[in-house]
Amino acid sequence: MEYQAMDQTNNFMIKYARLLLFVLPLLMLTNCTEEAQRGMRAVPTAFGQLNEIVVVMDQELWDSHVGDTLRYYYSSAYPLLPQPEPVFDLRHFTPEDLKKDPLRKELRTYMFVANLAEEDSPTSQVIRKDVGQQKTDEARDNLEINNAAGRDKWAKGQLLVYQFAYSRDALIDALKANFPAVKRRVNEFDKKKLESYIYLDGVNNSLIKEVRDSMGVELRLPNDYFMAVNDGEVIWMRKETDKTSQNLLLKKMKYEDKAQLTEAYLLSLRDSIGRQYISSTIEDSYMRVNNEDLPIVFNTTKVNGNFAVEARGIWEIVGDYMGGSFISYMVLNPNTNELLFIDGFLHAPGEDKRDLMEHLDYIINTLKFR
Repeated sequence: MEYQAMDQTNNFMIKYARLLLFVLPLLMLTNCTEEAQRGMRAVPTAFGQLNEIVVVMDQELWDSHVGDTLRYYYSSAYPLLPQPEPVFDLRHFTPEDLKKDPLRKELRTYMFVANLAEEDSPTSQVIRKDVGQQKTDEARDNLEINNAAGRDKWAKGQLLVYQFAYSRDALIDALKANFPAVKRRVNEFDKKKLESYIYLDGVNNSLIKEVRDSMGVELRLPNDYFMAVNDGEVIWMRKETDKTSQNLLLKKMKYEDKAQLTEAYLLSLRDSIGRQYISSTIEDSYMRVNNEDLPIVFNTTKVNGNFAVEARGIWEIVGDYMGGSFISYMVLNPNTNELLFIDGFLHAPGEDKRDLMEHLDYIINTLKFR
């Protein structure tokens, strides 16, 4: 009986040891997995709208003349729309606001603005940490050091712009001076998202080929555009929805005189095409430029690297209550002695128009001469 008890004890100890050998690795694996999950949270992808900037500033600075200056430039009117819309949509948060709601840290575009002389300022402290103490110290004696940029602070696909100085007056000067460069940077950053909107359904290869065969040019045309007119002289393409109508016009001609690159010629050509091709359902109605209610903005520019002149304004239908925005280009073909007139116009009553006009301008700037 004594030997039998010892055998039973030995059997129990062997089974217990085997059980520990099996269970302990599982417990260790579980603990490691839990720690990995806690320390390796998936990085979110930033979300938000085109042309939207989240301004991170202390409340008192936002309410001061510094905030007024920022709003004056970044909320200025987009050129040219029948009803004013801002260049950028601004959202203001303080650093404390960002801490209260984690989702506020997952937007796309941020601008941090601070007077670094205010050392207790929460935004100043963020800028010092993100930009680095060396650069922010150098900014004390060098007024040209007043901005920086970063990416992906809290989420993938974020742009962060920092603007700073060591006095409020210097900060205002920096906001004014940096506006063109910041605007270009944000617009460039938005291009990928803009393209995803425009080409959501892909490209229209048959329409691209027809334009190439007729005009000798390449345009990357979205799949939801269709040909309205192609008579050998003028091409008119359209995208129609229940609420909006986006349109593209093309006409090719020989380059004969510098007068063809003037505002007067460009608008006259646009009016002649509008009178001949574009009307409403009312008899004898036609499109023309309306330069009485809003002035024309005329510039020398480039379209995808090619020399061009540009006119922006609004159009109307004579004999009907219709109107909208347009942008016209006269582009010089560097390979031939030719000019290409290319125009985008929009009819979107009651709708926001800024982003839709940017869609048209983006498509136009895909232009390539063969």
